[in-house]
Amino acid sequence: MPIRFDTARMDAVKESHARWWEGSLSRPLLSIILPDAYDDGRPPLPLLSQANCHDLSRPAEDVIEAWDRWLSHFAFLGDSYPNVSLDVFGPGVLSAFTGGILDNSSGAVWFRGEKKPLSEIRVKYDPENVWAKRIKEIYRAGTERWQGKVIMGMPDLGGVLDVAAALRGTDDLLCDLIDDPGEVLRLTGEIRKAWHEAYADFSSVLAGQHGCTDWNGLLSTAPSYILQCDFSAMIGKEMYDTFVLPDVRYDTETLENTIYHLDGAGALRHLDSILTLPALNAVQWVPGAGSPPSDHWPDVFRRIISAGKGWMMVDGPDQFVFLQKELHGTPFCRWYLPAGERRRAEELLSIR
Repeated sequence: MPIRFDTARMDAVKESHARWWEGSLSRPLLSIILPDAYDDGRPPLPLLSQANCHDLSRPAEDVIEAWDRWLSHFAFLGDSYPNVSLDVFGPGVLSAFTGGILDNSSGAVWFRGEKKPLSEIRVKYDPENVWAKRIKEIYRAGTERWQGKVIMGMPDLGGVLDVAAALRGTDDLLCDLIDDPGEVLRLTGEIRKAWHEAYADFSSVLAGQHGCTDWNGLLSTAPSYILQCDFSAMIGKEMYDTFVLPDVRYDTETLENTIYHLDGAGALRHLDSILTLPALNAVQWVPGAGSPPSDHWPDVFRRIISAGKGWMMVDGPDQFVFLQKELHGTPFCRWYLPAGERRRAEELLSIR
């Protein structure tokens, strides 16, 4: 096994992540992954991606072998650990698990539903759906190969209203919020039920791992997830509090550890509503395309910290250094640094 990460390191990482979730870690949680000079001589294999996830003829064992070779070329520093993300099946893949169409003909995954009236759209999770079965097949192959030494993440199930938009169509759903709010709430209720059925199904396959994670890389030994609603950038506070917040509240009360992915300046209007959720652990603020990076938004992070929530930033080390001088916080940050940056990594890990 060329991935160099032992049980003692995993135990230490599990402890630091657990303390971060509970708010007792007195330093930043820094996951730094660095290419190193190690080469076991195995030729590279193509990694699973949104562009090739449709190729069901590829054996699951081959998918895992490719990830194994890729992971073997990295050093895992600080609070990082070997993991792979199943977000390669696209954001909001619950749409496909419930009968929607997965389309990656552009090289990126998009979802859409059949064109039909809102009242005729019914959502139910199908554990025998081709995409759900494929992901579970990959999980089983990874469990057999890695024996818990690599953590496989949950797929990107998507936010409830994001899935509704994929199945109904964004423009139509925006009109539905005004014209037929009762039917929208009926639909979102079905999606929420399907979401948690899918989560439970995948969790049962991954039960032998050291913990669970998703595309953001946070490790939790208890049920956890990164929640979101990118659709929320297009609606106001009243609609958010009616159609989104109840589902997010349910998720935070059902899963032990949760972080909310707040994406784009257009969604900032909902931050106060999000911060009222007592069971929510943390917020990941992403300024979004066309906006200045994280170090231009210290007041947003101050609001999150003042509400007693943890926080995650997604920009680079320079933004982290600036914000630490401003806020002296305990954020979670995850970076892939270039080869030869070990000294830089060690400097970052020393910042408190």
